[in-house]
Amino acid sequence: MKKIKILLSLIVAISLASCSDFLEKAPTTSQSTEVTLSNFAGLDKSTYGAYSPMYSWYSGSYIVTCEMRSGNGRRDPNWTTGRFYTEYIWNYSADVTSGMWGNAYYVISAANNVINNLEGKDSESGVTAQDLNNLKAECLFIRALNYHTLLLYYAQPYTYQPDGPGVPIMLVTEISTPARNTVKEVYAQIVADLKEAESIIAEDYERTGVVDAKSVVSKPAIQALLSRIYLYMGDWQNAADYATKVIDNAQFSLWTAEEYPTVWTKEVADEGGEVIFEFYGKKSNDYYNSWDDISYVTNPDGYKDGGASADLTDLFAEGDVRASLFRTSKDAEEKTPQLYTTKYAGKGDDTPDCNNIIVLRLSEMYLNRAEAILNGANVAGTTAIADVNAIRANRGVEPLKSLGFADMKLERRLELNYEGHYLWDLARWGDPVQRTDFTAADSFKDIPFPSYKWALPIPQREIDINPNLVQNPEY
Repeated sequence: MKKIKILLSLIVAISLASCSDFLEKAPTTSQSTEVTLSNFAGLDKSTYGAYSPMYSWYSGSYIVTCEMRSGNGRRDPNWTTGRFYTEYIWNYSADVTSGMWGNAYYVISAANNVINNLEGKDSESGVTAQDLNNLKAECLFIRALNYHTLLLYYAQPYTYQPDGPGVPIMLVTEISTPARNTVKEVYAQIVADLKEAESIIAEDYERTGVVDAKSVVSKPAIQALLSRIYLYMGDWQNAADYATKVIDNAQFSLWTAEEYPTVWTKEVADEGGEVIFEFYGKKSNDYYNSWDDISYVTNPDGYKDGGASADLTDLFAEGDVRASLFRTSKDAEEKTPQLYTTKYAGKGDDTPDCNNIIVLRLSEMYLNRAEAILNGANVAGTTAIADVNAIRANRGVEPLKSLGFADMKLERRLELNYEGHYLWDLARWGDPVQRTDFTAADSFKDIPFPSYKWALPIPQREIDINPNLVQNPEY
């Protein structure tokens, strides 16, 4: 069995993280000792345990950060707890930056420890080689998703600087001080992980003993993430081909206009709908006990720091069911009404509440394919406008008669708002952030592209610990 080692910078990054209880409240299934990794049951629990921290940062900051930085979000000047102000004005420094670095490498470490300790476990009674492959595929997906998140935060987009500095690739959890790989190298690793995962996972694999079947990795989830990755790389044919694999899968279908407002606060994802992969939300699975959950941050009766801007909400056409997914606070008559998304209105369990976080869904696949076709991909039997109109037909809006790049970009913004996409779409398109409904100083309002600001500073503690890390420019 391989000796378990800990990345030096990871130890310090987590111990100094702003949420000091990050490890103290680790789920009971998370790995902690070599004993845990010595048998299949321990590896299985360790894999399942890796999902919990990802839920915490997806629900705690990832999505709201994306919306506040992109122009979809707005901070009500009449009410704020101070959360997400740095994100809103893009005023980062090496000492005031995202904690995603430590969080993501923590999960990568967990995935690595499983991947590197599977050998020989099929000699155990009742354990097959396919069982090990399924676990490995889950962890390869988890590792790939976290590396992509790190690139989104700390590197310039692939479509702008593929040979620019990315993040260190760590395939073994060990004491080391690695240098940054290029963006292209990290994307190549992500693709390699996902392609291997696709090739080894069972066609019908479903993790047993989970409440929400869509909250764990499956073959369609791997294929959907590959479509997204290829889209971000500008590899249009592969982006379209992998989107098609999911679109053609009979277990998924577009939500109708009647279904759309009802699907977001379900306890578990419905069978036959759009959800391909989501994080299951429950207080018992949340490191932060839900107070920083997106359900409370975007709640007009909660923290209400994650409001929606008129720049977004004014874009919806009359009759568009997506426009109905916004609400105002109870005191809207006393102050300028501030709208909030209801995609995270909670499950109604308690206050603060939790919500499932959809990561991959079918509409994104249609939009990925439409964009890829506009950029030259060929898919027999469909067109870019047909894919966009398939969504619009299920949202209560008229079909488009023609489709240009501006139309495609708008449709992505409308359909995927408050799901953590628009900021990264702007980055890969090379488009600036332009805001009209903005409540801070005008000097912070618009963010040009290109700009050093699109790659956040690596936390200073990481630079101090690791002499081989080079900080992003201007920080």
